[in-house]
Amino acid sequence: MPVDTRVALVTCAIFPDLWDDDHLLRDALRARGVAVDAVRWDDTDADWSVYDLTVIRSPWDYVARCDQFVDWARGVPRLANPADIIAWNTDKRYLSELAEAGVPVIPTGFVGPGETWSPPAEGEWVVKPTVSAGSQDTARYTLPAQLEAARAHVTRLTTTGRTAMIQPYLSAIETAGETAVLCLPDATGELTFSHAIRKGPMLRHTGEHQIDPGTEDIAPRTPSEAELEVARLALAAVPGGAKRLLYARVDVIPGPDGAPMMVEFELTEPSLFFSTAPGAAERLADAILARV
Repeated sequence: MPVDTRVALVTCAIFPDLWDDDHLLRDALRARGVAVDAVRWDDTDADWSVYDLTVIRSPWDYVARCDQFVDWARGVPRLANPADIIAWNTDKRYLSELAEAGVPVIPTGFVGPGETWSPPAEGEWVVKPTVSAGSQDTARYTLPAQLEAARAHVTRLTTTGRTAMIQPYLSAIETAGETAVLCLPDATGELTFSHAIRKGPMLRHTGEHQIDPGTEDIAPRTPSEAELEVARLALAAVPGGAKRLLYARVDVIPGPDGAPMMVEFELTEPSLFFSTAPGAAERLADAILARV
């Protein structure tokens, strides 16, 4: 390890000392002799050039300032994950690219500013912006009963310059839950399966409501081979190749036929749930040192 190795773990004003789960990564790095700082992404006094690597962890207030956040990422000399990935991944329109590449993605419609939404006739649907974190501005609607509320949600997003995305509500979230497949580099630097967790439903009711991330129902899970295959397909479709990534999270839910469908590909600031998988924080610490 280089002498006086310094690593920045990027956070935000809400979590100035990092999100609790990332303390495990911080401590694993310090145990390896690394100087670690928790630094807000929007700290105008921060000198990112002094760090051997800057690792994005919990900058969860960036959503309302996404363009500023992407510009910040482009100005950091040694950033994980890289800035071009951040620019691509912070807007969930990437789902259409992954679907074209053969990844089994939940069917998703997009409605941009100035466009008109043609709602489906019936069923349960989720409406949210393409730029979001922590399920902000996300709601579930039953059509046709809640058509006007759903239409108002889409309109509110588009009239404020955002793009709305509409997905079918996968009822398997109520029983099987959502599987998050976490991938970290192996000894060769290739991104590979590390651990997985199960998340319970967060949109427990139809209509708009606030979601408290602290209420998430999280537990360790052993993913199925089909879920791992979705993760492999997603990684194979990463622009520029997945070997550039320091971490990835693939969120899947069983579709109507039971086969897993990807609902999100998190490469920017995902929770990595270190506390559910002994040794995971240490594996990422070793991968960071390998990058340095």
